[in-house]
Amino acid sequence: MKAHISLILFLCLSIISVSALAMPEGELKDRSGNTIGYVKADGEVKDKSGNTIGYLKPDGDVRDKSGNSIGNIRSDGDVRDRSGNTIGHVKSDGEVKDKSGNTIGYVKSDGDVRDKSGNSIGSASGVKIEHAAAFFFFFFNNM
Repeated sequence: MKAHISLILFLCLSIISVSALAMPEGELKDRSGNTIGYVKADGEVKDKSGNTIGYLKPDGDVRDKSGNSIGNIRSDGDVRDRSGNTIGHVKSDGEVKDKSGNTIGYVKSDGDVRDKSGNSIGSASGVKIEHAAAFFFFFFNNM
């Protein structure tokens, strides 16, 4: 299950416009203000220790840390595994849904990240709402 959640993270993080040539750089923090992850301008995704955990390509392709393709993200926000199965969805307004369509959280326009009950669980700066949603709800979900 955790591996599947990691796959969703990588896929959702690539929800940027597929025509963009560079990712925005950003940082994510937990509710205590501790850094938990980064997205670099070249699409490299790093954990809080600076270890590379994957790559996001401008065409929507998502790769693991070894460079193997693990899935993609469609321009409509559907997250697909490498077999083409829908495994989640991130809406442009920050609403995050699982593969069954259940809302599992939100990211506000100011970067505040909230669980499905509205409790603040962290913040994001320098990244798009969709990136923040993917980090918090599909990778750092057991905080």
